[in-house]
Amino acid sequence: MGFVLTILTLAALVYALVDIIMRDESDVKHLPKFGWILLVVLLPLIGTVLWFVLGRERSSAGQRGGAATARGEAAPAAPAGPQTVMPPSGPGDARSTEEQLADLDREIEYYEKRAELERRRRELGPGAAE
Repeated sequence: MGFVLTILTLAALVYALVDIIMRDESDVKHLPKFGWILLVVLLPLIGTVLWFVLGRERSSAGQRGGAATARGEAAPAAPAGPQTVMPPSGPGDARSTEEQLADLDREIEYYEKRAELERRRRELGPGAAE
């Protein structure tokens, strides 16, 4: 029985170490990655359990819907945005900071113009031609 527990602990330790190393720094909670590696290596059973319970963010697929999908509700739809397709921002985004800020400025300008248009439509009243 002790041999099986040792093998399971070793397998969990290896899996936890690979998981820690492969994760992005932003997906690691409470300690830096190096701290988690030390904890798992120095205290294999406790460190591994703590890593899987406390140390890692849930997968991005589980986070997209948020709490609404966890309760079985539909996730809120994204608002209709500009007609141009914006590349995703994040760790894999190859755009420079200046390009990202320029895209954000254009998006802010779009929404400000859209709000101004809606305000003017309300001022003209329901009988105004569109």
